[in-house]
Amino acid sequence: MVSLREPSSVPVVGVVADRRTYANLAYLLVAAPLGIVYSMTLTFGIVFGTLLSVVGVGVAVLFATLIGSRLLAEVERRLANAVWSLDLRRPDDVPDDADGMLALVKGYVDASSTWAGLGFLSLKLWIAVLAVFLLIGLTTVLSLVAAPIRYPYDVEFGTVNGEPVTWTIDTLPEAALAVPVALCGLVVVLHASNAVAYVARRMAVGLLGRGRTDG
Repeated sequence: MVSLREPSSVPVVGVVADRRTYANLAYLLVAAPLGIVYSMTLTFGIVFGTLLSVVGVGVAVLFATLIGSRLLAEVERRLANAVWSLDLRRPDDVPDDADGMLALVKGYVDASSTWAGLGFLSLKLWIAVLAVFLLIGLTTVLSLVAAPIRYPYDVEFGTVNGEPVTWTIDTLPEAALAVPVALCGLVVVLHASNAVAYVARRMAVGLLGRGRTDG
């Protein structure tokens, strides 16, 4: 009897049929804008909070930034749970029975989860930058797949020394060649996306809380 192999288990090219690949792509699609927003928000809060701390109001801005980072970390925790079937729990290292505002502030500042979440959000910017490049690459290779029905046209691969690197496809043989090139590029981009998503997943597990996975 011949046993049929799952398409996703085929070496190298199986990544195209693996549903986890597309879950990772969805995560990166969301991560690109979120990482930039996080960076801008945290940078604004920390810089202006530090500058204004000499007049007192900056301390409030810095504390609000810490609280905001905890809320954003919770968003990331839920996103990681949804995409990767994790079970990251909300941290419970902030006391619920703080006696007064000063004690409450101290509780948030002392909580390791506050700084772990802030660290995750800071690192998320690099995930966002990589996600942008990968999504641009994905768009490029997908446009190449359709070359036989849309040529002539120019495909831009980026810039070198300020000059665009393009491939002008204006003949049928070139259009036909573009298809296998695109498929090879697609496999490379999907593997790279999985690698970046793996790093983001490990960051989430390490910085946003301990969790279990289903495989």
